[in-house]
Amino acid sequence: MQDQISRAEVVATSTPTSTLVHEDSTAKWFLVSSVTYFFIVGIVALVIAAKFVWPDLMGTVPALSYGRLRPLHVNGMLFGWLLAADMGLSYYLVPRLCGVKLWSEKLGLATAGLWNLIILGAVVSLLAGQNQGLEYAELPMPLDVAVVVAWIMFGINIFMTIAQRKYPAMYVSTWYIMGTIVWTAFVYLTGNFATLFTSGVNQANLNWMYVHNAVGLIFTPVGLALAYYFIPKASNSPLYSHKLSMVGFWSLAFVYVWTGAHHMIHGPISQWLQTISIAFSVMLLIPVWSAVYNFFATMRGQWQQLRDNVPLKFLMSGVVFYLLTCFQGPMHSLRSVNAIVSKTDWIPGHAHMAVLGAFSFFAVAGTYYALPRMFGKKLFSDALANWSYWLFMMGGLGFFVTLWLGGLWQGWQWNDWTIPFIDTVIALKPVWLVRFFSGVLMFAGIIAFAYNVLATALGTSSTEAAA
Repeated sequence: MQDQISRAEVVATSTPTSTLVHEDSTAKWFLVSSVTYFFIVGIVALVIAAKFVWPDLMGTVPALSYGRLRPLHVNGMLFGWLLAADMGLSYYLVPRLCGVKLWSEKLGLATAGLWNLIILGAVVSLLAGQNQGLEYAELPMPLDVAVVVAWIMFGINIFMTIAQRKYPAMYVSTWYIMGTIVWTAFVYLTGNFATLFTSGVNQANLNWMYVHNAVGLIFTPVGLALAYYFIPKASNSPLYSHKLSMVGFWSLAFVYVWTGAHHMIHGPISQWLQTISIAFSVMLLIPVWSAVYNFFATMRGQWQQLRDNVPLKFLMSGVVFYLLTCFQGPMHSLRSVNAIVSKTDWIPGHAHMAVLGAFSFFAVAGTYYALPRMFGKKLFSDALANWSYWLFMMGGLGFFVTLWLGGLWQGWQWNDWTIPFIDTVIALKPVWLVRFFSGVLMFAGIIAFAYNVLATALGTSSTEAAA
């Protein structure tokens, strides 16, 4: 039964009557820069995908070797594109959910400047081969310290904005963003600092705790914050259940942190630790189903809007990808399944569906929704936005499904001791070829999205401002 809509839900899902004018300078800088990095890192991704099919491509250029491009691609997508876009959209929605202006635009702009310096520093250092050798934690120590400083600046600005809010009730998106700030501090410090003081199995355990929680306690909560805000806004429908959203929030907080060890099933860690990670991985179905059911129930009677509403298309497709991702995770943590798919192409297929399928779809949708309202213009091209959706969708499905099937095939071959390892590599060339051309489609979607955003932001003012 639908809950009685709280004051905070009314704020999130109805047209505001307040005359408050938001400056949004910080949000604009974060979004424009993140979209630019999305395009640049997309080029890197295509080169990497091509190297799987044509291994000698650019092989004589050290800076363009796989070992240097891969960490640049990972960090660029996670921190240059996705987290920067999430931060920009958080700067947009938190003041609106609180009924006040951002606490300090100057602090926000300083944060945006520092964040851009970090990303540019990462490009230079990673291409130069300066790498700490830890998954998702490759950045040199000075850049790690700068990330901590920037995150503190971001956290102060958001928490101070919330502290001076006019609306006493807090909508679920506010809860998720506060959780993201706290959890990111814990997860990032563990993965990038504490890990350096350990070795062997202990280091691997900490590193996988960081890697898995970088997705689960950084990108998941802030991604859900965007979905909880923009799905009701884009569909002009009240959220189905605030209570159900709180079930999802608190179950995510208590369950996700224990799941990272499922990446080391059948590895050199204790059986009891493996069992705990499996149990908590399966319990992830609680926060996932809470959120997904809430989103689908919110859309009840509104599905016809998907025909013409591009942000809503991205949002609800992202919800489906989120459901598939978070069903895959618990299932491949089971020992019998893990024995087949662990370390195969199934895992990058799963990870890319989370980052590019679910959370990037939420960020793209939020950008399409918020940008015209921040700049007071119509979106440059609705048709181009629709094209970007279909290019993302077709490329993404080709990419994800190919890697899942290829990973299963790869795992079966690895379990057959009569097949030489090199033959399992050769057998996957058709899979990697399909992945490359699927990546071309996704990159075309990135081009359409980036051009649309930059043309809206940098173009002349429209005579018909956004509603």
